Amino acid sequence: MSASPYPHTPLPADAPASDLAMQPVIEELTRDMVQQGYGTKPGDLVGFQQVKQQGAAYQGQLALALAATIQAANELKDKLIISGARWKQGELLTTLMRGTLALSESDWVRLLTLYGLPRTGAAGQPARYESWWGFSTILTFTQLARHAKKHPLQHPPLLELLHQVLAECRPSRPEEVKVRTKIREILGLATDTDELPVVEFRADDALSRHLAGLVQDLDRSSPSAGPWLRLWQLWQRASGGQPTGKYAKEIAAEVAALGPDNVREQGRALLITLTAIRPAEVAYTTEYQGQYTEEQLRTWYGTAFAITPQGYSVTRTDTTYLPEPTITVAKGLIWTLAPLLDAPLVGQLADFAARSYQKIPGRGPLAAGLGNAALWALAQAGLPGVSALARVRGKIRQSNTQTLIAKYIEQESAKLGVSPAEVEDLAAPDAGLTLGTLHEELGEYAATLTLREGRAELGWTKAGKPLKSAPAALKASHPDKLQELKLAQTTAQQTYTAQRDRLDRSFVEGRCIAWPWFEQYYFEHGLLSELARPLIWRLHHPEGGHHDALWLDGAWRDALGQPVPAPIADTQLQLWHPVLVPAAEVLAWRQLLETKQLRQPLKQTFREVYVLTPPEERTRTYSNRMAAHVLKQHQFNSLAKLRGWRYSLLGAYDKGYENEAAVLPLPALGLQAEFWVSEVNADGAWNDTGIYNYVSTDQIRFVRPAAPDAPVPLPEVDPLVFSEVMRDVDLFVGVASVGNDPLWRDQGGLAQFRNYWESYSFGELTEVAKTRKLALERLVPRLKIGRVSELKGNFLHVRGHRHVYKIHLGSGNILMEPSDRYLCIVPDRSARTLGAPGVFLPFEGDAVLSIILSKAALLMDDDQITDETILRQL
Repeated sequence: MSASPYPHTPLPADAPASDLAMQPVIEELTRDMVQQGYGTKPGDLVGFQQVKQQGAAYQGQLALALAATIQAANELKDKLIISGARWKQGELLTTLMRGTLALSESDWVRLLTLYGLPRTGAAGQPARYESWWGFSTILTFTQLARHAKKHPLQHPPLLELLHQVLAECRPSRPEEVKVRTKIREILGLATDTDELPVVEFRADDALSRHLAGLVQDLDRSSPSAGPWLRLWQLWQRASGGQPTGKYAKEIAAEVAALGPDNVREQGRALLITLTAIRPAEVAYTTEYQGQYTEEQLRTWYGTAFAITPQGYSVTRTDTTYLPEPTITVAKGLIWTLAPLLDAPLVGQLADFAARSYQKIPGRGPLAAGLGNAALWALAQAGLPGVSALARVRGKIRQSNTQTLIAKYIEQESAKLGVSPAEVEDLAAPDAGLTLGTLHEELGEYAATLTLREGRAELGWTKAGKPLKSAPAALKASHPDKLQELKLAQTTAQQTYTAQRDRLDRSFVEGRCIAWPWFEQYYFEHGLLSELARPLIWRLHHPEGGHHDALWLDGAWRDALGQPVPAPIADTQLQLWHPVLVPAAEVLAWRQLLETKQLRQPLKQTFREVYVLTPPEERTRTYSNRMAAHVLKQHQFNSLAKLRGWRYSLLGAYDKGYENEAAVLPLPALGLQAEFWVSEVNADGAWNDTGIYNYVSTDQIRFVRPAAPDAPVPLPEVDPLVFSEVMRDVDLFVGVASVGNDPLWRDQGGLAQFRNYWESYSFGELTEVAKTRKLALERLVPRLKIGRVSELKGNFLHVRGHRHVYKIHLGSGNILMEPSDRYLCIVPDRSARTLGAPGVFLPFEGDAVLSIILSKAALLMDDDQITDETILRQL
C-alpha cells in the first residue's frame, strides 16, 4: 500500500478496534480522492465501489470510523489534514449517508456524539459543530428516520440525545429547522404546523428591521400568524438561482392561506424598503509588521499607506450593501411576488432589477443575485413582464445579463408562437395614451399627458388655464388617480426611450412587418405611433415594387409630398435607410422634413452612410477606417453594450481578458462583426481593479461564427449591414475618443498620445461630423449666430468682440485666431442647457451639434462672458 497522506495516524491507540480496522480503507480512499483532484466523486473510485459491495453493516462501520477520523483531525488541528484530507473524508461520509447503513442504536448515539451533538456538554462548552456538517447532518437524520420506521427506537440514551438536540435547534437557522422537523418525525411528535415557529431577523439593515418589526407586531393568536411566520421562514431558506418546485409549492400554500392580496401589499411595502437601501462605503485598516517593506507598500497602496508605531498600515474603503442573510431573505421575497405582480409592482421590480446591476467601482454589480431573481420574477409575468425586461435591458451593461434577458424574451415568444421581435411589439405598453396623448378630468382640474419631442410631459389646467404643477388639493381628493398618472408618465417615458433605441438598432436587421400587425402595434398604438409615424417606411407591395413613404397630413406621402397607394393586408413595411436610395432622394426627404418642421425621433434622413472605400476594396477582408484611435475603455464598453455589442474589459493582469474584440452578433445573416482593440499599456494606465483606462483601435471585419478564422470579403456584406456596423464603430470612436475630452490634455492624459489628441480634436471629420456639417449648413443662416458665423472646412468660424473662434465640427473643441490658441470650455451637458432655444433640429440625439450651437451663441457675445475660467484664457 502507498504511503499515507497523513503525517501521522490521527486515531489514538485506544480507539475502538472497528475504527482502527477501517484506517487502511479510509487512507486509501482519501489518497485516491486527493490525487485525482478537484471534481472527483467517491463513486468514481474503484475502492469505493468495492465498499458498496460489502453490505450495509460494513458501510455503517466505515461511516463511524470516518466520523471518528474527522473528529480526531479537528482536535489535532493539523493543517494538512484539515485543509485537504478532511474535506475529502467529509465527501466520503456524505456519500455513504445517501445509501443505506446498518447501525445499532448505540452506534447512532456514538455517531451523533462524534458530530458534536448535542451542541453543549455538561460543562456548557460549545461542541465541535463545523459548518460543513450542516449538509451531512440532514442526511444523517434522514438515514436515522428510515431506520426508525423499520425499527422503532427504544434505546433511552438515543432518545434522550434526540430530545436534547431538538431543544437546541434554533428556529432562526433554516438548516436547524430542517433538523428539528426530521427529529420530530423520528420521535413521532406532532409536526411544527401544530405550533408557531420562531422567526428572527437580526441583521442591522432596513429590510431586516422592517421584518423584525412585523414579527414583533404580529398577533400570535390570529389564524394568519402561522402562515406569515412560515412564509418569512421560507424566505430565510431561499437558495439557488431559481426556486425549486418544492419550494414554490410551499410558498404557494402559505400565500393561499394568507390571501394573495395581503401578501402582495406586504411585499410591496417590503420592496419599497429594499429599493431604498443604498450601498455604503466602510473604511478598514490592515496592519503590517514586517511582512512587506515600506517601499513595496507605498508602491502598491500609495496614499492609503501610513507609518504607525507598530509598523505600517493601509487604510482602504470597501462598498457594503446587504449582509448575506438579508440577500437570501430578499430573494425569497422576490420569488414570492412573482405570481402576484400587478402593474405597479412590475415597475417597482424593474427599477430594482436595473439598480441591482449598478456597477460599484472595484466590486462589480451591486447585487447580481438579487437582480437575477428580479429578472426571473418579471419573466413569469407574461407580456407586462416582458415589456419591463425590454426596458431594463437598455439600462444594463453586463453581457451575460443581456443574454439572460434575451433568453426570457425568447421563451415568451415560443409560448406565443411568434418571433422575439413580435413579443417585444406585443409587450410595449401604451401607458393609457391615444396617439401620444392622455386626458383625465379630476373634478375641476384636468390633466394631460403628452409625448412631445421625446419627453413625456404631464400638464395641468383649471377652467382651461394652465397650472405650473399638480394641484395640492388632488393629493387629498384623488390620491390614487394622481399616483396612476405619475406611473403612466414614468411608463411612457421609459417605454418611449426603450422602443426608440430598439428601432434604432433594428436598421441592421432589415425586418419587414405585415401591414395588419404594423397597423395594430405601431401605427395605431397609443405610444409607438409617436415613433412610427414620423419615420419613413419602405412599403413592399405584394405584386412587386415598393414605395418609400411617410405618414404626413393624413396620408402616406413620398419625398415630394405626393400621396402614394395606402398599404393593404399583404403590404410589408421595412424601416427606410438612406443607403437604399440615391443621394438626390435623401436630400429630397431632408428638404421635406425641414419644410414641414418635422423632427424625427431618431436619425433617419440624416443618418450617416458608410460605403466601401478603395482602401477597403484592396484589403478586401477588413477595414482600417477606424483604426489607430485611443478610446476611454469604460466609456467605449458602455456604448458597445447599448448598441448590442459583446465586449469584455481588458485588464492588466497576466492577459486576463477573454478576447480583444467587441463582437456584434448578426444571427439573421449568419454573421458577426468584430471590432478589434488592444490595451494601452502605460505607467498608471489602469484603475484600482487592474482594468486598463484606454484601448487603441484596430481593424473591423465580418466572420461567420462557424468559421471565425475565415473573414468574409467586405464586398459580400450587405451594404446596409456594412453601413450600420461602421456607423456603430464611428459612434464609439466619436464619443469615447480622448480627443473629445477638452480637459484630457490639461489634466495630464498620456504623454505619448498628446499628438493624437491634437490631430483628433482639430483633424479630419468623421461621417457623423460630416452629417453634422450638413445640418449646420442649413441651420446657421437661420439663427442669430448666422450674422457672425460661417462654415469653413472642418470648423464653424464665429466672430466675437475679442477674437475669431474656430469650433471643430467633430469634437466641438475651440481654437482662437490668429495663433490657433486652444480655448477650453467645458459644456454643461444637462438637457436644458444644450443647444439654442427655439432651434429646429431635424433629428434627436446629437449632443455635439447642440454643444456647438451653444458655444457659438456664447462666443459671439464674448464681451458679456463673466466666467473667470474662460476670461483667463481670452
